[in-house]
Amino acid sequence: MQFIDLQAQYQHLKERIDKRIDNVLFHGKYIMGPEVQELEMKLAEYVGVKHAITCANGTDALQLCMMVLGIKPGDAIFCPTFTFFATAEIIAFCGATPVFVDSEKSTFNICPKDLKRKIEQVKSEGKLTPKAIVAVDLFGLPANYPELEKVASEYKLRVIEDAAQGFGGEIHGKKAGSFGDLATTSFFPAKPLGCYGDGGAVFTNDDNYAALLRSFRVHGKGDDKYDNVRIGINSRLDTIQAAVLLEKLAEFPQELIQRNKVASEYTAMLSNEFATPNIADGYVSSWAQYTIVDKNRAKWMEILKTKNIPSMVYYAKPLHLQEAFSYLNYAIGDFPHAEELSGTVFSLPMHPYLDDKDIAKIVSAVK
Repeated sequence: MQFIDLQAQYQHLKERIDKRIDNVLFHGKYIMGPEVQELEMKLAEYVGVKHAITCANGTDALQLCMMVLGIKPGDAIFCPTFTFFATAEIIAFCGATPVFVDSEKSTFNICPKDLKRKIEQVKSEGKLTPKAIVAVDLFGLPANYPELEKVASEYKLRVIEDAAQGFGGEIHGKKAGSFGDLATTSFFPAKPLGCYGDGGAVFTNDDNYAALLRSFRVHGKGDDKYDNVRIGINSRLDTIQAAVLLEKLAEFPQELIQRNKVASEYTAMLSNEFATPNIADGYVSSWAQYTIVDKNRAKWMEILKTKNIPSMVYYAKPLHLQEAFSYLNYAIGDFPHAEELSGTVFSLPMHPYLDDKDIAKIVSAVK
């Protein structure tokens, strides 16, 4: 059994994906070829924004957002501590200071109430300039953007949505990737919408941001690639990956239905024994992972292992306790909800090609 079965997905889409790749091999435009432009148009249409700008990976997508917003040393950027390292890494990479925020225990996402406390704390200390919020759609569920955007408006902060895990999720019909001033996603193979290598994208409704993104991703180009008007980076999505993503995106709505079916079956059979994911009214998760909470997770994961069922922990150490951020002088106990989650969460196999027999086997193992 696979934790995420990319091979089953490929076999289902093989004829279509192979044809797309063959077309790229035929025309030979391997970098920024016509499939890239087609993908950007269809991504923007799916998410419901004016602009989708692809790039080399999800981390670059976040960095490009930092560059567009002019993030610099002395700026405070607020982000969750319970998330993947890249969320805060790109803040530090720009010379700014990541200011960590605790999680909501029920959703695993950034807590708007704690966010407001951290902003007030930074303002009262007077050492940093609050500039932006990076919210993460953890495990597939969009963060609480209605509340986060109220906080951002009150303090005049920009909002970046990290939708790498949440792509396909919704809040009251509005798609993940359409929240905030800028939003990003990753096409890493294990993501809800993934390619067969690295890839990423940035979404925005702001024409000026879009123009800057298109310049920054190709060495700060102006009218052409040999006209450089600003310092940029090299972060282009290659055409073969775009070709793969076009067929996966076409199948994606059907896969989301199956992901939610799998999640519903898990919840129905496990909610009496475990703390299962909480999806509020009006929210839709894309189920990047199906994550449950139990203080005896090591026991359950060992039981699963003996039955050849994979499981994973996302994330065993919150960012404020990572050695790379030791210079910020956080300590154990500073973010109690995130620390509790790091010690108790574990994820079960989740993908749209799990059948009822597999689900029954997984559930019976932990029941």
